[in-house]
Amino acid sequence: MTKPHADVTPDAAEPATAWAERADEAARSVTHLFGRRLFFLPGTHIAATARPSGRIGNLRRPWHYWWQAHYLDCLVDAGFRELGRAGRGPEKFDGASRPSAGQLASRLVTGIRLRNFLTYVNHYYDDMAWLALSTLRLERLAEESRRPSPRRQERIRKSLTLQFDSASTDDLGGGTFWSTRRDFKNTPATAPVALYYARTGNTAKAQALLDWLDSRLFDPARGLYLDGIRVRNTGETVLEDAIYTYNQGPVLGALLELGGTANLERAATVVRAVAEHLTLPAAVTNGTVPPESKVLRCDGTGDGGLFTGILTRYLALAANDRRLPADVRTTAAGLVAGTAGALWAGHRLIAGGEPLARHGRAGEPVFSSDPQRPASDTYPAGAAVELSTQLQAWMALEAAASVSAASAAAGKDGN
Repeated sequence: MTKPHADVTPDAAEPATAWAERADEAARSVTHLFGRRLFFLPGTHIAATARPSGRIGNLRRPWHYWWQAHYLDCLVDAGFRELGRAGRGPEKFDGASRPSAGQLASRLVTGIRLRNFLTYVNHYYDDMAWLALSTLRLERLAEESRRPSPRRQERIRKSLTLQFDSASTDDLGGGTFWSTRRDFKNTPATAPVALYYARTGNTAKAQALLDWLDSRLFDPARGLYLDGIRVRNTGETVLEDAIYTYNQGPVLGALLELGGTANLERAATVVRAVAEHLTLPAAVTNGTVPPESKVLRCDGTGDGGLFTGILTRYLALAANDRRLPADVRTTAAGLVAGTAGALWAGHRLIAGGEPLARHGRAGEPVFSSDPQRPASDTYPAGAAVELSTQLQAWMALEAAASVSAASAAAGKDGN
């Protein structure tokens, strides 16, 4: 049976449990509203890219492979909490009679392959890197759940590693191409590929990619990573100097994964720079976050609707990493809690008569695309809601749950 909506405000007694409840609510909302079988096929799962919409309408929309990869990551987060996290015993996020998050995640991997024309290979190397990272985490969840599927995971890993090897060349001195057009090497591809190499034991390749990012795309004045280097038909190179929130996330993850003095110092620099350059004052609080809190900048809808959620995932890793200075961990934790708290405070509930209720359930939350504005403004009743922005809020809430759980565990260890 699905749990009722719980408007829980974290307090000193049980903050981890409260954040876990909120993450569960986001998980239920997204899976109910967007999740479905692919072509009615049993054993499959996929997410619609927008609601309200019909099956035919969704099939006509662009195929957002990388949104599905982040959906998978969120399901894995929920799956780890189902095993017993944040002071709770093992418990399914959607009730005992419903599939577990791990089961949905496994079906989603199948759905992605079928929807992507029977392959995990895509034209964009960053898309494949996100899927590779999420399936690695799914593999660890399966091992902890004692339900490993080594042959499928081995096939995925082998297929995608070959793609990353082919895209990470000496052109422009290193780095990873963004797409099969091979005219753009950038942070969005190089950073998650570096993190993937680091997590699969190829530390030399991972460090080489980070070194390239540091030498070619790091902006020392701001302490953040620029977007990329484009190669024109004439052979001329052009620096794309935009700074995006999500680019900082996987770089931070790779720096922490590899460790070492230089990498950890750079990770601390990135966290401090994010706090200085990529934040805004909290505007939506409702008593959930202090008015003086900062929230991370968001980048609207579409692909941009995922950007800040991705950064919160890796800021949570920094907040929980005791190799970093205490002030850096505190800063990272504050950014995660502030952003997640503002998104939670700004949510609205689906009303029984609105079109969204035909796909999800009345009383479940819809989250804003902007932590400075409530969902009643960004997604009023009758408006189309995109999957990306709802995943972003779910990611932020999962990140907050992770930080709170780690803090609670550290407190117990210190007693």
